[in-house]
Amino acid sequence: MSGVRIETAGGLVKELVEAINANRTWLSEIDGAIGDGDHGINMSKGFTSAGAKLGDTPPPLPEALNVLSSTLMEDMGGSMGPLYGYLFSRMADALEGKSKLEADDFGAMLRGALEGVQEIGSASVGDKTLLDALAPASEAFDAALAAGKPFPQALDEMAVAAERGRDSTRDMVAKVGRSARLGERSRGVMDAGASSCCLILQTLANGIKTRLSE
Repeated sequence: MSGVRIETAGGLVKELVEAINANRTWLSEIDGAIGDGDHGINMSKGFTSAGAKLGDTPPPLPEALNVLSSTLMEDMGGSMGPLYGYLFSRMADALEGKSKLEADDFGAMLRGALEGVQEIGSASVGDKTLLDALAPASEAFDAALAAGKPFPQALDEMAVAAERGRDSTRDMVAKVGRSARLGERSRGVMDAGASSCCLILQTLANGIKTRLSE
């Protein structure tokens, strides 16, 4: 139960595709409150395209993540394509040379994703972006491991932290992106990027936990 075989874990990316498509309308509705209302549409387009490239039998997890990364950067419009593309690329980088996905490896994936988004984006935690879900999720996962908690429990605590981070954006004023022009009017609704990031992290957590119990 210590880890998941990376060779057969590419299906995690297919599960991300399914989760994004299932929540396409919800993500666009959130975005429509203070944005263009196309976040779910664009995410669905990019993820669906990646899913088609992966086929029915996905490659090993790092390769599948890189397919998702490159596809999002090529097929998604706006700023989210590069942000999510780099996020998944850095997750793949953390698995280089690994045969099993263990707790420490997933922590490295989260930290790499966080660093990658911060490197190419102009946002900080508190600016009402996906970082407000990703940063607390990474911190919670690392804290759980440092406290000696097992991999599944650390995943649960990460998922809860991601959701709290997502929900916290409701009370924030957007500082970057198109919604920043609304100023105080951007307060009162969750950020679409934080919402999709939370969904992605929770889907990964559930998928890994399922594979750990097999």
